[in-house]
Amino acid sequence: MAIEVGILGATGMVGQQFIALLAKHPWFTVVWLGASERSAGKSYRDAAAWRLPNPLPDEVARMKVDAATPGRAPKLVFSGLDSSVAGEIEGAFAQGGHTIVSNSRNYRMDADVPLLIPEVNADHLALLTTQASARGWKGRIVTNPNCVVVVYAMALAPLRQFGLKTSVITTLQAISGAGYPGVPSWDILGNVIPFIGGGEEEKIETETNKILGRLKNGAVEYHPVTISAAVTRVPVHNGHTGSIAVTLDQRPDAEAIIAAWNSFRGKPQDLELPTAPVQPIVYLAEPNRPQPALDANRDNGMTVTVGRLRSCPVLDYKFVALGHNTIRGAAGAAILNAELMHREGLL
Repeated sequence: MAIEVGILGATGMVGQQFIALLAKHPWFTVVWLGASERSAGKSYRDAAAWRLPNPLPDEVARMKVDAATPGRAPKLVFSGLDSSVAGEIEGAFAQGGHTIVSNSRNYRMDADVPLLIPEVNADHLALLTTQASARGWKGRIVTNPNCVVVVYAMALAPLRQFGLKTSVITTLQAISGAGYPGVPSWDILGNVIPFIGGGEEEKIETETNKILGRLKNGAVEYHPVTISAAVTRVPVHNGHTGSIAVTLDQRPDAEAIIAAWNSFRGKPQDLELPTAPVQPIVYLAEPNRPQPALDANRDNGMTVTVGRLRSCPVLDYKFVALGHNTIRGAAGAAILNAELMHREGLL
C-alpha cells in the first residue's frame, strides 16, 4: 500500500528534486504540495518554474498548491523550505502531528533532533523518543545535513576506525546549491567566489561532529575530530567537491584507507532501501577524478565518489570527494531517511 506524502517548499529547487525523485518511488506517493501564499491556489504547473531535465509528472502538474499550514497535509511531509521560514512552519507541522523529514538547517543541531545519514548514524533515530517527551509534539522532525556535510561526513566515516583526529576541507560548491535564480551570471562565470552565506563554514565544522558522534545514554556524544572549513562557489551546475586533508592516529597505509571506503556499507544497504546505492562510496584510481560532470550523477546521484588519495606534508593524507548536492545532499538524503524510518516502524 502506497504511503501518501506531502512536500513543503514544493516550488523551490529542492522541492522540485523531491517531486522528480518521488515520481516513480515504490513506497511513497505525492498527494499534497505546500508553498508560499503567493503560490497557494494555483496549479503546480502555473506556480513553479520547472528547472529539472526530468519531465514534470502530469499528475503533479495538475495539483493545486496549498498554503504551508498544517492540517490538510498527509502525516509524512518532506520539507525543502528556506531556513528563513522553516523553523516556525516545521514546528507547527510537528505540533500538529505530522512527521517532517527536513532538508532545512533550523533544527539540525538541536540535541533531541536526529541529524541523519543512514549509512553513518542510523542509531541516532533513537533521539525521537527524547524529542517526543521533551517537546510534547504529536509529530516529529528528522533532518538531513548541509549539502557539503553529507559528502564530507560520508568520506570521513570509514576513517574513524583509524583514529580520525583533525581535518581541513576546502569546498568547490555548485551554483545549484544557491537555488534559482541563484548567483548572477556576471558574478560566477569564469570566477570563483570565496564566500557562501548562511554560516556555511560553521555548519561544516559542527554538523559533521554530531553525525560522526555516538549515541550514549540517549544523547549524541560528538566526535572529537577538529575541523577547519573554507567554502567557495564555482561555475558548476551540480556537484559539490571537497579538497580534504586528515590526520589519523594509526597512520594506516593508503591501501587500507581505500579498502575502508570501498567496503563501507550501512543499514540502507543491509535493508536494500529503494534509494540506497549498493556501494555508497566509490574510490576512483584515475588521477583526474572525481569530476562533477562525470561523477556527480553516479547511482542516480546517491553515491559519494572519492579520489586522489596521497600523502600530505602537513597532515597525514589528502584526497578529493564529490557528491550531488541537490540529490545526495538534499532531496535524496531526506527520502533515504524516510525509507529507513519506514523500515524501522517509525512512520
